[in-house]
Amino acid sequence: MDWSQRLQLLLFSLLCLTGSSKAVGELCVDNGRETERVFSVSGDAAMLTSTLVDLNVSDNRSIPYNISWYDPRTGIELSREKGKTLVRGKTLWIFNITMEDAGDYECVVRLPTECYKKVALLIVNHTNPEECGRPEKAQQVLTNTATSFLNCPLSDHIREVDNYSIQWYKGCEPIVEDDPLWKRFSYVSHNAMELLRVEVVTLEDHAFYTCTMTFTLEGLSGRISETINGLVDVEYCLEPKVVEPANEIIKADLGSSFSKMCRVFLPSVGNKHCANLNWIARENSISKIVSERGVFQESQREWREEKGVWLELNLTFLMVEEEDFYINYTCKVSSDRGSPSASFTLQPTDPNNLLPIGVLLTSLVLVFTVSVVIYHHFKIDIVLSLRRVFLLLYTNTDSDGKLYDAYVAYPRLFGDGDGGRACGEAEMFALHTLPQVLEGKCGYRLFILGRDSLPGEAVVDAVEKSMLASRRLLLVYSGSTFCSGGHSDSSSGVLEAWQSFESQTAMHRALLEGSLKVVLVELEEVTPTQLALFPESVRRLRERQGAVCWWKSSRTRRTKGLRCGRWRKEEVEEKRGELASPPLSSPSLFLSSRFWKELRYYMPVRGMRTRCPEKNSLLNL
Repeated sequence: MDWSQRLQLLLFSLLCLTGSSKAVGELCVDNGRETERVFSVSGDAAMLTSTLVDLNVSDNRSIPYNISWYDPRTGIELSREKGKTLVRGKTLWIFNITMEDAGDYECVVRLPTECYKKVALLIVNHTNPEECGRPEKAQQVLTNTATSFLNCPLSDHIREVDNYSIQWYKGCEPIVEDDPLWKRFSYVSHNAMELLRVEVVTLEDHAFYTCTMTFTLEGLSGRISETINGLVDVEYCLEPKVVEPANEIIKADLGSSFSKMCRVFLPSVGNKHCANLNWIARENSISKIVSERGVFQESQREWREEKGVWLELNLTFLMVEEEDFYINYTCKVSSDRGSPSASFTLQPTDPNNLLPIGVLLTSLVLVFTVSVVIYHHFKIDIVLSLRRVFLLLYTNTDSDGKLYDAYVAYPRLFGDGDGGRACGEAEMFALHTLPQVLEGKCGYRLFILGRDSLPGEAVVDAVEKSMLASRRLLLVYSGSTFCSGGHSDSSSGVLEAWQSFESQTAMHRALLEGSLKVVLVELEEVTPTQLALFPESVRRLRERQGAVCWWKSSRTRRTKGLRCGRWRKEEVEEKRGELASPPLSSPSLFLSSRFWKELRYYMPVRGMRTRCPEKNSLLNL
């Protein structure tokens, strides 16, 4: 510090210590009068605070200054006087006020090079002994039917004192906590504020309330009171309730338009305007003017119902962009009864997998349906091709203990006429056509009674033994096979023996034991009349699994929808009384014909050791 600064400090100290007891004649800048007047009554204390330091000392930590208070009437500087005055910082405290204490009090702030002065006014009011409270009253509003608070107007005083206690009065009656008479009233301290809480305000709560603070300050005791005119507002608003948004996540498509409504219910009575809504994003209010990105909030709308007011404020996106995602958009309510808020977050919609899944499922169903239809129509060709290509997948049947692939049962030739001719064609088919194709071209081993039985061997033993040694039984029949009419007496007994033993034995093993699979080979179309004469076991087997029809390979089927071995109901009457179908035409010996493919389908699979020479046969054609 140089010598000039030291000289200034020395002169400032001498002025403060040896100056006149009066501020009169001192050349200080006059700042006029304090705008806030201080009111008090006899017996209370008053606090006068100067604003000179705040106005003229910009940095009161580095610049030395001195504060003095004077009574302009006497010019005497006020200092600590026992039980009367106390200067603490920029505040003058006056205790035990009388009517003579009313008037101006001058505050002087001295700096090293200059000084300032300002006057504060103390008004001491007369009190009416019949009235409680203070003549100067502040107004505060209580909300009808709601919980409301009265704020004690002594917050500045409370911050200055050492310790204190608060007493509230309603009119002249002290409000005592925990007293049943005052159960709706309670004292609340919050952020250096003393509040009086009033539960469920009624019109009777319109009254004068006095807040009295008893305190001590540097050993001096005092009391300060303020009176409030508590007005009960019949038009009131309660705490707002945000209905929408609900702190949720909302999906939106990129590039689409989007809007979200903020909807708030405000319980209220009357036409008092109580709340405002505002949309906020990234702690900034969203403009009501359409931005370059097309995001804006519309004007607030409201309408009243019986119990309150509905408020709505819409947030609009003309086109959702990437930067709009993953941001909290908050709707904030501003009101005297509370400021609740709620938000939502905008996120991109999940990829639409429904269409691909629907297409996939539809394709699978379509492929499955087509596959079923194709397999139904080409099942035999598919199975025969798989047998030929994947021989390794099939078990060799040579080790199953069977000697024959099939036992051929057919009607023998007896008598003349149509029955004899039909039996002759069946016998020709069984003895020549079947062996020529199945044995000669496909390598199957067949047992045919009369051809493969030993001379002199009993028929019963040959049939029983051969069926046990066969994997399949081919039952060859025509429309007249099971009809005994038209036979001679000598032949009917033999035919009946065949029908009663060979056929019944086959059916017994097929239907009851399940040890032998029977394949019905139908040489000519059977009429319903002829079918009625068939044994019940044959009819049942024919109805259940159908028959391999030779007659289809030699002539076109006359009735669409007719399945071999089954007639449609509407054709039964047409077929009644008809004769058997015409004689069998020349059979086809090509393995590629439908009949032979179907017959081979029902024959056992030979496995690796047995190869069907179908390919060679086709090449020789």
